[in-house]
Amino acid sequence: MRFDETYAGNVFIGASNNLEESAAVLYGMPMDWTVSFRPGARFGPARIRESSLVHEEYSHYLERELTEIKYYDAGDIPLAFGNPEKSIQQIGDFVSQILALEKVPIGMGGEHLVTWPVVEQVAKKYPDLAVLHFDGHADLRTDYEGEIYSHATPLYKISQLIGGENVYQFGIRSMTKEEVAYTKTAGIHFFPFDVLDPLQQVLPTLAGRPVYITIDIDVLDPAHAPGTGTPEPGGITTRELLSSIHAIAKSDVEVVGADLVEIAPAYDPTEKTPITAAKIIREMLLGFIK
Repeated sequence: MRFDETYAGNVFIGASNNLEESAAVLYGMPMDWTVSFRPGARFGPARIRESSLVHEEYSHYLERELTEIKYYDAGDIPLAFGNPEKSIQQIGDFVSQILALEKVPIGMGGEHLVTWPVVEQVAKKYPDLAVLHFDGHADLRTDYEGEIYSHATPLYKISQLIGGENVYQFGIRSMTKEEVAYTKTAGIHFFPFDVLDPLQQVLPTLAGRPVYITIDIDVLDPAHAPGTGTPEPGGITTRELLSSIHAIAKSDVEVVGADLVEIAPAYDPTEKTPITAAKIIREMLLGFIK
């Protein structure tokens, strides 16, 4: 599928139908082929779009409106069901088209493995790339039960590609002993448990650099976002995550891509998880697209 083909489904609020004039492209990666606990994240992108209708197009935080930035909703990538290796290739091909037109890719997952092929493409365009990772889990395993294509492995793959010194992890509160050791040997900037304070310390050191932002919804405490495949107690609040997004938006880094992943709507009958996710996407669009 070409990303600029007409999308007949629901679109995120404020989306433009003019691709050429748009600065960013929003797209879904409906994949949950490798999740280790609860499936269902493939339904995340569609439900986030539907939930966006509850929000205003104007952000009082950033004093901007979605119509000011012009972004295009390309819909969901039609992935090879149950085939992670082929799906990764399809995501990479899709994102490469977005980058070729000088648009900023903003993705919605989907399990966290989907971030790997996106960063692989973004790093080709921006060799000095840094990745800021917000998550309840480190995702630094080399494999999960022998499977190298797993939602537990994307940050390991990314660190191998761009160098651990260019990876910054925030909010992590669940990892193996081996992952802890790897953060040290690889030189990863690792900030467990907390997010906003260490982020504010890091951002000035990244001024002027291209940065990719990846957010797993389970960086939030399950009280704030129960609709996810692998909930992890002890997380941050929604306000802390929004404040972190705004800190990035007001910094001097150049956000060249971003994603929000692991929303599994079936586990949250209150729908606060996709509603929260939609607000996060709105703030990312308004804050990261200059």
